[in-house]
Amino acid sequence: MACRPGSASARGVDVSKTQPVRRTRAGTTESAWVRYTLISIALGFMFLFLVLPLAAVFTEALRKGLDAYLDALKEPDAWAAIRLTLITAAIAVPLNLVFGIAAAWAIAKYEFRGKSFLTTLIDLPFSVSPVVAGLIYVLMFGAQGWFGPWLAAHDIKIVFAIPGIVLATIFVTFPFIARELIPLMQAQGSEEEQAAIVLGASGWQTFWYVTLPNIKWGLIYGVILCNARAMGEFGAVSVVSGHIRGQTNTMPLHVEILYNEYQSVAAFAVASLLALLALVTLVIKSVAQWRQEREMKAAADASPERPPSATLLAPTLAATAVTLVNTPLTR
Repeated sequence: MACRPGSASARGVDVSKTQPVRRTRAGTTESAWVRYTLISIALGFMFLFLVLPLAAVFTEALRKGLDAYLDALKEPDAWAAIRLTLITAAIAVPLNLVFGIAAAWAIAKYEFRGKSFLTTLIDLPFSVSPVVAGLIYVLMFGAQGWFGPWLAAHDIKIVFAIPGIVLATIFVTFPFIARELIPLMQAQGSEEEQAAIVLGASGWQTFWYVTLPNIKWGLIYGVILCNARAMGEFGAVSVVSGHIRGQTNTMPLHVEILYNEYQSVAAFAVASLLALLALVTLVIKSVAQWRQEREMKAAADASPERPPSATLLAPTLAATAVTLVNTPLTR
């Protein structure tokens, strides 16, 4: 076939290299009405079971005006419930953070006897009712419990006091961080840690400069979810708290008491504060997820010939090497 004078083929230029490559978007074989039906069902369920209840909470909370709403939140018992909720979360989340990192590191990096049993124990709070968890602590630390007489003799109160609330909250929330980190560490492997050790890093330096940057987003997700569950826990805390107003009532328990006393506006006002905390949690999680996706996309665009993991590995090891050279090693 003859080429026209002046054409790209006549000049000896490879046409395939000059044409932009068209990328087809991944699609499904379902028809349009199936896709729209599924999307409509999902949106309908979200609107019916998520958006409408949240809107009802805020509408009922502001039914008598902003002044009544603020007065309900200024009540001393409400402030005590808010303070106790924040204190409980401030204690439970860091403890779960330490446990989650240690458990995830042990399960993902080492082989040992009882590994499957430890993994099962981590999932136990997901399968045990929170009420049962609270009853377990009453059985152990109550007045007629296993350690009750000894605790009473030493004037130590756990059940119907703040320590019992913290213990119950820790029980129902400790799987969240570990379950976020375990698959992430398993997928990461141990090549980067081994390279850091070859460079002369100690165990702490390896974790701080190599492992932690790779798991930081999963760690943030776990902390966010753990904190949200800690502030919203009701069942286990209800059993061990004793419902002492102004002393052992958290925000969910305070909402129940107000609603049972037919103080609906005050109950929905405190409930709206819990809903706001949940929305803030979702916003923080969305921002963290967006930043993670942006970093992964930037790493993939910077070196399209290499997989994202390899692209991220090189600067990590380079930075680790520089840091280790300038940091005295602990033997």
